[in-house]
Formats: sequence, C-alpha cells, structure tokens
Amino acid sequence: MVRIRIVFLYTIILLCAGGCAPLRDFQAKRQIRRGEELLKKDDLEAALAAFQEAAKLSPEMSVPHSNIGGIYRRMGEYEQAIQSFAEAIRRNPFSFDDTFNLAQLYHFTKRVKDAIQAYLHAVELKPSDFDAQLNLGVCYQQSGDFSQAVERFQRAIEIDGDRPHAYVNLGVALDAQEKYYEAIRAYREALERDSRQPLVLVNLAHTYMNQDRLKMARQSLLQAIEMDPNLAASHEALGYCLFRSRDFGAAERAYQQALTCDWRLPRSHAGLGSIYMIRFLEDKTQTENRDRALEHWHRSLEFNPDQPRIRKLIAEYKPQPDDPDSMLLDERPKPSAAGK
Repeated sequence: MVRIRIVFLYTIILLCAGGCAPLRDFQAKRQIRRGEELLKKDDLEAALAAFQEAAKLSPEMSVPHSNIGGIYRRMGEYEQAIQSFAEAIRRNPFSFDDTFNLAQLYHFTKRVKDAIQAYLHAVELKPSDFDAQLNLGVCYQQSGDFSQAVERFQRAIEIDGDRPHAYVNLGVALDAQEKYYEAIRAYREALERDSRQPLVLVNLAHTYMNQDRLKMARQSLLQAIEMDPNLAASHEALGYCLFRSRDFGAAERAYQQALTCDWRLPRSHAGLGSIYMIRFLEDKTQTENRDRALEHWHRSLEFNPDQPRIRKLIAEYKPQPDDPDSMLLDERPKPSAAGK
C-alpha cells in the first residue's frame, strides 16, 4: 500500500516537473470520464458541471465543449449549445460531428446563412455524408438558391440512391426552377422507393397543375386522399385543382374537408372566398354569398396577413354605405388596454 502511494506521488512529481499542464489534462480527462458516466444516468446537471470543470482545467481540449453543447441541446438551451459547439470547432476544426451539430442547430434556429456555412464545412470534412449533403441542399432551397440545392440533392443521391428523401427535395427544387418534367421524374423515383407517401403525391399534383394537366393532378390527389383521408394538404390541393377545372361545387366540398382537417389553412379560406364571390357576381341579389366570401378572405388574412391580392379583393368587393353621410356615424370603438 505504501509502495503504491509512493509510485502515485512519484507520478505527480514527474507531472509537475514537466509543468502543470499535463496534470491539468489528467484531471480534465478524469472529469470527462465522470461526466460520461453521469450522462449514462441522465444526470444532465451533474454531467454539465463535470464537463465545465474539465473545460476549465484544460482550456484547449475540444471534447468538454462538445459534450457541453450536447447537454445544452438536450436541455433546449440552443444558443448556449451553439456557442459550445463553436468553441469545440475552434479547438478542433476537423471535427465533423461538432460541425454537423452546429449546422443543425443553426438550421433549427432559422439562421439559414450560418447553417449553409457550417454544412459547407461539414461536407468538406466528409463529402460522403448523405445527411450533410441533403441538409445543405434543404438550406439552399430555403434561401432560394435552387441550382445549388439541386446540386446537393444530386450528390446525396449519388451517395445513397435508395433513400427517397433526396428525390423528394430534388423534385421541389426542380419544380421551383420550372423544370417540370425533371421534377415529375424525381417524384416518381421517390415513390418507387416508398409508394406510401401522400405528400409526395400532393407535390406531384402541383407540378401537374403547373403544366395545366388537371386530370393527372386530380388522379394523384385522389390517390393521396385514399392513403391518408385526414391529410389537409391533399384536400386543399384538390379544391384548387377542381376550382381550376371550374367544378365549383366539388371544389367547395374539397376546401371544406380541408378545413375540417385543419381549420387554419389560409389557402382553403381564400379558395372558398373566391367560390362564394363568383356565385355573388353571377347573382348579386344573393348578398349572403358576398358576405361569406369576405368572411373567408378575412379569415385567410388572419392566418397569413402577407396576401396583398386578398386585401385588394376585400377592398374591391366590400359593401359601400348607401348614404355618404352615414360615414359620419361610423365611429369605431377603440380596443381597451388590459389592466390588473
């Protein structure tokens, strides 16, 4: 026992003789191991304290910051997680995992430009990673750079051509570039790999509608509805398809079914408003159709205020007072502030 203590002390003396840094690194690694054990027990607070202590003991180590970032992410403290992963990358710029985690968090917190830069670093470190290429494409797509998005989705497909997600996103990007035939081919490739994807059928229908192929669009949407009768997007798209076909009664039913699935759909409210306004214009004695149209348009704006066309329609078709003098009586109540 005495001999073991002497050996231990001798080791400490040797470490100190070479400077305190090796001793601090040794202690930091012990804290890292302790933190990892605590993580296995889901004791996040204690694990976080252990990794933070490790970071203090050995400031140049990247591993403590990686683990701190992971814990903050699990806690929902995303900004602190971002800072921690960034610190880890400063210490080890070649860590793919830290770079990928940072990119994901930037994307999740809607910092798309930062996410693109982080994913570019990730694919530079590991060009063969499917998820990094796919996510980079999604970020480019969300930023409106569809040509770059197409390139990244194609690279993801080259890495793994059996996963349908890249084909779906490729179809969306190609459709945005008005490359409709190429988009249809991409959607069909996705469906060949997984036929039960009603949302892909909805996307395919929209592309058909962009080509004015309304019968093909309707067929795709009916297939999507058969797969998932509660998918609001398919009923809404069917409503638009039938509206374009001037089958207003069927379009009305489809939009109403969409709102039964999800009553907060601005496009369905806008579509119903257009149907009721058409009926009013055909018979202006039926003012209830005008009123229903205006109400649906107002609801549409409640869920998506950024619709200048709907605002213009409301301004154009809202009823005007018969007597100009009645405007003097239009004294609208002001909302009251809530008090304690």
